Amino acid sequence: MDDQTRHQHPGMRPLNDTQLTRESWKIFQIMAEFVEGFERLARIKPSVSIFGSARTDPESGEYKLAEDIARALSDAGFSVVSGGGPGIMEAANKGAQAGRSPSIGLNIQLPHEQAGNPYQDIALNFRHFFSRKVMFVKYASAYVVLPGGFGTLDELAEILTLVQTGKTRRIPIILVCHEFWDGLIEWFRTTLVTSGTISPEDLDLFQVLDSPDEVVNAIFDYYENRGFEPSAQEREILLEL
Repeated sequence: MDDQTRHQHPGMRPLNDTQLTRESWKIFQIMAEFVEGFERLARIKPSVSIFGSARTDPESGEYKLAEDIARALSDAGFSVVSGGGPGIMEAANKGAQAGRSPSIGLNIQLPHEQAGNPYQDIALNFRHFFSRKVMFVKYASAYVVLPGGFGTLDELAEILTLVQTGKTRRIPIILVCHEFWDGLIEWFRTTLVTSGTISPEDLDLFQVLDSPDEVVNAIFDYYENRGFEPSAQEREILLEL
């Protein structure tokens, strides 16, 4: 019995050499995703990340709204970043590509549901959700969140947590469609705030709007007196993201 085996805790399961090698070398695949993402996305600023359901029907009003928002943002000079898939993601890339700024898709490999849409000027592919989520945040000047499911809520919770805890810079976080989001926000107010799990001022981290013009104007209003480039302090925060 070697020293490593002798000193293992009784509850620890030993790994065979093949398992350990695969786990160790996985880090290089993860590093490659980060390096490619940093190199390709650092040049597309300012950008807006748009989120929403992969299951949204292309004939629906929500699809058309996402397309119109992305087109308005693209024509206003913002690169548009989506998850690269169908539904709202496709609408965002389609609208952006029809405008004058780049359309970017951060595609994720999934067993089902995700297939890259054809409206991406720049397409990156990820195996890992966590590295993909960093790319959504790191270069974004704003987050626009349309109706969606668990994945959309995950991205919303991620950016709210990062801003709330000071792990990323404050940016506009815009939820689109009062009808969809009002119930959740009321729960935030009556349950989370009341129970003390968030502060009342945390509700000021986001706003709810309904039209493309409102979204574009809200972003420009936020940056009117400071510009889109991160400050020196914000650059340090983003470096540690």
